[in-house]
Amino acid sequence: MIEFDFVAMDGAGLLFSTAKDFLSKLDGIALDVPTEARYLLGNTYLSGLSSLFSAVKTKKTAQKAAKDLSAAFSAALTEAIPGSVSVAFKNFVHAMSEKGVKVVIATRADVDAVKPAFESVLCDGVTLFHEESPCYGAVQWESWRRICVMNGIGRKSMFAIAGSGPSVKAALMAGIGAIAVVKERVAYQDFTGADIVIDELSGKTSKKVISVLGVE
Repeated sequence: MIEFDFVAMDGAGLLFSTAKDFLSKLDGIALDVPTEARYLLGNTYLSGLSSLFSAVKTKKTAQKAAKDLSAAFSAALTEAIPGSVSVAFKNFVHAMSEKGVKVVIATRADVDAVKPAFESVLCDGVTLFHEESPCYGAVQWESWRRICVMNGIGRKSMFAIAGSGPSVKAALMAGIGAIAVVKERVAYQDFTGADIVIDELSGKTSKKVISVLGVE
């Protein structure tokens, strides 16, 4: 399972800029990286924004803001993904497919809108899956399990390729092996527990992933 938004593109940077713009327009709330890490990262949108709103003493409603920010990020992804399905990513998926590995590409974007960008890699063993994560910058353990169930894959034979420390932890909590893709924007996070840590998905790194999967 590939957390596409955060491993194949700079989803963390896109989320930050989306949230920063959203909060500024909402009530002049300033967002920087330490504030994001302290209040939002790894929490649900509702929980994180409730804590942040309490700290900055705004009268805005966290419940509505959580729904609107999640929708804003999904829209931003839907716009950005067509230009983010790189040759390196396609080479990675092709390498997995050639080894008979089933690949689920999970995204928070509008699947119908972005599907054309993935057409060259989609096949019987490679599927595109919409995951509306309620969590800021991460996938919850329940979400990883749901992806397994809805795609007919047992947890013991599944690995999550995750792009944030909280997503790695959630995969482990779900009983799923984790492979971390660490980009500069999230390098400060804790990726302890990942079977391997790589910096991108490509034909070259596919060899390391295949080795971890135990595929010959």
